[in-house]
Amino acid sequence: MLTKRIIPCLDVKDGRVVKGIQFVNIIDAGDPVELAQAYDEQGADELIFLDISASNERRNVIIGLVEQVAATLAIPFTVGGGINSLEDIKSVLRAGADKVSLNTAAVKNPDLITLGSEYFGSQCIVVAIDARYDENLGSWRVYTNGGQRSTDWEVIDWAKEAVKRGAGELLLTSMDRDGEKSGFHIELTKAVRDAVTVPVIASGGAGSAEHFHEVFAESDADAALAASIFHYKETSISAVKDHLRQQGVNVR
Repeated sequence: MLTKRIIPCLDVKDGRVVKGIQFVNIIDAGDPVELAQAYDEQGADELIFLDISASNERRNVIIGLVEQVAATLAIPFTVGGGINSLEDIKSVLRAGADKVSLNTAAVKNPDLITLGSEYFGSQCIVVAIDARYDENLGSWRVYTNGGQRSTDWEVIDWAKEAVKRGAGELLLTSMDRDGEKSGFHIELTKAVRDAVTVPVIASGGAGSAEHFHEVFAESDADAALAASIFHYKETSISAVKDHLRQQGVNVR
């Protein structure tokens, strides 16, 4: 049985880790290098680093900071934000990342998923999907540019398209639950998990160790991501894993 992964996330803006609620009301949460080192030592299975303002500011991810974070890690490291070309992917991987996360650029140019997976391997290509429920659609809509722009893509359709084009993994964030600490969006996560054949990382809404158990048990997500509850020491990665083991969930 494959182990379930616990993944802390560093949302980075202006060189600092930040956190908001539903992608707004951003506040400082610490130094990315210090937090990365701490999470590695605490037993995180992976780390995700997202330069959340890169796409909106039409710039590339901060390579120097990626290098500094990568130098502290012995666990898999995914980097996203402002990655728009094969050269950008190459630069991020050279800086020490194991995988890249494509979001806005993938929606604008889906061929980038195909090119990236053909050139570097699908295991390197994570497609991040920011999802918000649309009352008129009766389903979830894909958002880009750090959650600021709605697209014409319905989430399930885009998830299938991304996988068809070569995505090796999906990072699925519920914008409705982001920072709310009310639990992961089980229905959304299960719908995407049932629709694709690649691993799905659930994101948005973690507020307790039990929320991780719920998303694994009820949606069969392959991994679960959290930020603020780890940054502000409301719980720890080891405490979450201990709780999951007690519930019979296979973790490292």
